[in-house]
Amino acid sequence: MEARSLIERKRDGGQIAPAEWRTLMQQYAAGDVPDYQMAALAMAIFFNGLTRDEIGALTDAMLHSGATLDLDHLRAGRVDKHSTGGVGDKVSLVLAPLVAACGVAVPMMSGRGLGHTGGTLDKLESIPGFRTDLTLAQATQQLESFGCALIGQTREIAPADRKLYALRDATSTVESIPLIAASIMSKKLAEGLTGLVLDVKRGSGAFLPELDRGLELARTMIELGADHGCPVVALLTAMDRPLGRACGNAIEVEESIMALRGEGPPDLMKVTYALGAEMLVLGAVATDRDDARRRMEVAISSGRAAARFQQIIEAQGGDPAVVDDPSLLPQANEVELFLADRAGVVAQVEPRAIGRGITALGGGRTKVDDIVDASVGFVITAQPGDVVRAGEPLATIFARDSAGVAAGRAALQTAVRIAEDAEPPLPLISHRVTEAGVQQWDDA
Repeated sequence: MEARSLIERKRDGGQIAPAEWRTLMQQYAAGDVPDYQMAALAMAIFFNGLTRDEIGALTDAMLHSGATLDLDHLRAGRVDKHSTGGVGDKVSLVLAPLVAACGVAVPMMSGRGLGHTGGTLDKLESIPGFRTDLTLAQATQQLESFGCALIGQTREIAPADRKLYALRDATSTVESIPLIAASIMSKKLAEGLTGLVLDVKRGSGAFLPELDRGLELARTMIELGADHGCPVVALLTAMDRPLGRACGNAIEVEESIMALRGEGPPDLMKVTYALGAEMLVLGAVATDRDDARRRMEVAISSGRAAARFQQIIEAQGGDPAVVDDPSLLPQANEVELFLADRAGVVAQVEPRAIGRGITALGGGRTKVDDIVDASVGFVITAQPGDVVRAGEPLATIFARDSAGVAAGRAALQTAVRIAEDAEPPLPLISHRVTEAGVQQWDDA
């Protein structure tokens, strides 16, 4: 098979057959199809899309390009959660130990920062010694022992997607519904799940800002799950402002630890509890979402959730003492307040500008092989709608040096806008999507 002919066909709006997808992805994983040809195909897909059948075929081709987890022997339900990416989105760090402490097995496979968004693996690896490169055998043993493993995409699982994931980031082809859906579901289906919960972001900081595109992505992944006997529930959540206060790898881990102690910001806890409730119901631990919420609150108040995080950290080579003493996490050399230059109302805290600011500080990547500085970032205390005075602190900059402080200040000056009044932000959770259809979220 010649990759060039498939690129031409997709460029011209044609379709690629399932057998061709299988061969192409096997050859790409083996190194027989070069990155430059796959980049051209990804751009053709970005502009021309894929049919529903092609998305399914690409998902299966990437799923079967490697090994899968066999967890059928576990008595507990096996449920994972995936976010489509945001700024300040540290929900996975809270949710995995919390749900595992409630009795559901969580084989959580995560990624690194993509575009302007942070990555769960980068956050976890800011914990001294923490390893995310577990083999499937090691992950299975950990799930058997205490019900949770926080891993990266190993060379064994969906290796074709592993290569394509990094390539999409470097070639600006991230914001493609077919590529997003196939990438996510090929990895998640490889985990041997009995259920999956999706956090689909919407708003200015999301890869797919528009509501209709977020709903389309949710429906596509729910259909792919149904094709493989894996029930999927999706919640659409806001990313028109950062989630929580901390934005940056180590400081997000610290905020996650506070959340596991019951001291997390209200918006972070609301999203965490909503997603966790869906996981516990899918995992057959809770009878309904209210029951699930009560179970999670007890797991946090009793200390079981934080203790489970310590157990995970220790098992994966990290220092569990960070849960009791977050100062053991990487610390920035320079810390400076960012002050309001005028009185008024906070009209906007733009997440894309925040995410790019973290990259400018050294906390993100512009190239695949960039080294990330885990200590840098922002803690943003101003929220849209807040009334502020001139000179009032809006955020704190964490940087490696004075140049980083200047870069952080410039990013915040772009991201935080003060005006006479402000439009209301998006609802934190707006829709719930299942195989049965779309429902508006009811906070009652």
